[in-house]
Amino acid sequence: MNSRIAEIQSRIIALQTQQAATTSARSRVATPAQGTFASHLQGAIASSAPTDRTYKLNSKGVPEDLAAYGNGRIPETALGRVGNTGHRLWAPAAESLNRMVEDARRDGVTIGITDSYRPYAEQVDLARRKGLYSQGGLAAKPGTSEHGWGMATDLDLNAKALSWMRRNAGRYGFVENVPRESWHWAYRPRT
Repeated sequence: MNSRIAEIQSRIIALQTQQAATTSARSRVATPAQGTFASHLQGAIASSAPTDRTYKLNSKGVPEDLAAYGNGRIPETALGRVGNTGHRLWAPAAESLNRMVEDARRDGVTIGITDSYRPYAEQVDLARRKGLYSQGGLAAKPGTSEHGWGMATDLDLNAKALSWMRRNAGRYGFVENVPRESWHWAYRPRT
């Protein structure tokens, strides 16, 4: 039952994220007339954006509704797209990353993305190819990766972008938390 509730909640979050992105894109093209259904809908979506939500975290810092799926087993409905890339993250993390990348762009900073959500099979393959972090490699033990929760991204950052991230990422919920990996940034939802 908890798993089903978590799936429904994640679907709602994913739909809100998609609607907010669609509404945001449409509002740049044409703003709906005041008092129309579209303008009221746009306001409702904006006021219920995932970034305003707080989450109950388990002992490992993973939102309980997300943890119900299992690491590397997050359904497509709980994931959001990162810009126009093929990358995906847990919907609230994707929405926050999209805002951060756009704000950095307005500041003249380019942030690229090289990795995002990693299904369990990809975690196993990566550990085989790159070795475990605990043994000097670059991969977390499969089933423990922040990428497997859709809560971490690897970014393509030049020196200017890395400096910008270190100054600003916390405002968007992202932290640099893996020694030896200045490209790895994890999302920390509000609690």
